[in-house]
Amino acid sequence: MLIKCLQIFAARIVDVSLGTLRTVYFVKGKSIEPFIIAFFEVLVWYLVAKEALNTEGNTILIAISYASGYATGTYIGSILSNYVIKGVVGVQIVCKEDSEALVDDLRSDGFAVSVIELKNDYEGKNKDMLYIQVNKNKLKELTKRVKNFDKNAFMAVNETKLVHNGLLK
Repeated sequence: MLIKCLQIFAARIVDVSLGTLRTVYFVKGKSIEPFIIAFFEVLVWYLVAKEALNTEGNTILIAISYASGYATGTYIGSILSNYVIKGVVGVQIVCKEDSEALVDDLRSDGFAVSVIELKNDYEGKNKDMLYIQVNKNKLKELTKRVKNFDKNAFMAVNETKLVHNGLLK
């Protein structure tokens, strides 16, 4: 019984992780990847559901294994999607301090920074909003640099579905 529970648990991790990846690819506008992943996801799900429902023992351990595998698969799928699926994010930054030095520093390291003038913020001051499109794998570096420059900077990060042309770091 323990081996069957472990098999069900592991198979649910696989099928739910695949489902998470499929969903992320779909949201990013891909069509071939979700199509292929969906086939294997449902194949694994069918086999594990059939096995779980046809178990002779009337035990709660099968249900717990099934549910635990689902929960664990959700977690692992989210981690995998961050590594497997490359993407671009849009970052908006408003600094409390004058941002000219930050802009120069970022541009010198290859970040494409657009500067938008903001008039009369909630404090009645004019400030700049920096707008940067960056590959996800560079987001941590960018965030660290902004926080080192101005720990009180406002940052908003948004998923970018599609980018044509331009500069990306």
